[in-house]
Amino acid sequence: MARKASKASAMASPRSSSKRAAPETPNRQSKRAKAARKSYIEPNSDVEIEDARSKNEEHENDSAFEAESGDDVLSASEHEEDASSDDDGKVAKSSIRGRQPKRTALPMHKKKQEEEEEELWKTGAKLEPGTQIIIKKPKAREAGNTPYTDDTIHPNTMLFLEDLRTHNDRQWLKAHDADYRTSLQDFTTFLDKLTEKVMSADDTIPELPVKDIIFRIYRDVRFSKDQTPYKTHFSAAWSRTGRKGPYAAYYAHIEPGGNSFVGGGLWQPEATALSALRRDIDRKPHKIKQVLTNDDIRRGFLGVGTADEKKAVKAFVSQTSNRSTALKKHPKGYDGDHKDIELLRLRSFTLGTKLSDDEVVGAKGLDRIAELIVCMVPFITYLNGVVMPDGESSDSSDDEDSGSGDGGDESGGVEEDGA
Repeated sequence: MARKASKASAMASPRSSSKRAAPETPNRQSKRAKAARKSYIEPNSDVEIEDARSKNEEHENDSAFEAESGDDVLSASEHEEDASSDDDGKVAKSSIRGRQPKRTALPMHKKKQEEEEEELWKTGAKLEPGTQIIIKKPKAREAGNTPYTDDTIHPNTMLFLEDLRTHNDRQWLKAHDADYRTSLQDFTTFLDKLTEKVMSADDTIPELPVKDIIFRIYRDVRFSKDQTPYKTHFSAAWSRTGRKGPYAAYYAHIEPGGNSFVGGGLWQPEATALSALRRDIDRKPHKIKQVLTNDDIRRGFLGVGTADEKKAVKAFVSQTSNRSTALKKHPKGYDGDHKDIELLRLRSFTLGTKLSDDEVVGAKGLDRIAELIVCMVPFITYLNGVVMPDGESSDSSDDEDSGSGDGGDESGGVEEDGA
């Protein structure tokens, strides 16, 4: 029995001594690294091997996204592994984890380019010496089916002014400089034609270059609470000396939203001119009343159907620029119960009416504006005859107090933007 036991032990010992430990199951990462090594890199490149391993780790983390994509197409690594299967004679099997996700983002080089461009436009961005930036020159709006003509206001000009009202800042106007210049040119050529109409209606208006009658689009914000840098309209004025000077002027501006305006007169004239007007109203009130009851002025600007002096005077005093600048009490040198105290309180003598966009844009705009200017000729003629900066009237030298003087509450000068 001992023999059998020893034999059994002898039989058992080689079995136990030759028994090998079970080989470790290679983890998924090592398999993927091997596959990636075959498919993505060239042999003998350690750096590229590490990159391939990191990519495979990222694919493992994204397995949930890949499972949702539901593609049955082999990944690029699996196709390449098939091609290189001569080394080990094995074909890679398709698996959900080996699929490539669908590309929805921009390619990396384009994404990087966009990020670099955004960085360049940041405030305070610093550029390396020699860096070149190419900026495309902005183009103006297309004219569409309506051509630009010298005697009309183009719809694009009104669109530009409407946009300017929404984006009233320097950066926006700089970016839309082409639209601004096209619209300004459209208004300038229109003024050339309108000037001919004004000169035909009033022979005292000389032929002046556009630069002497057109107002700049820039606002004077030095003493204003409103700090927006630009006006939202184009405007011009015609007098014997252009847009500036002591003479009464015809005025027109175009602005979208039914805010276009045609008017004229004297807006807050200097003290000597205002004194002359008040003296004339005090002594010869029938002159200004006769002008205000003129058929064209009543219908075109005052909205009075009959030649009623009281209604015409009340409508004239109620004109916006007249009412907003009038004295609350009687002027110095005149009684508060003067029969024409409403006219004597005025510091501005203007007429004006608004026009709709349809009245301004298109073929009828020039004739409509010229028609209103013709209606104002008697009013402008009256004001210039009284104020008389050229000394034509004999009334200017006679009298006693320049003084119906208005004290220190009067402001001189002519408003840049008319009525």
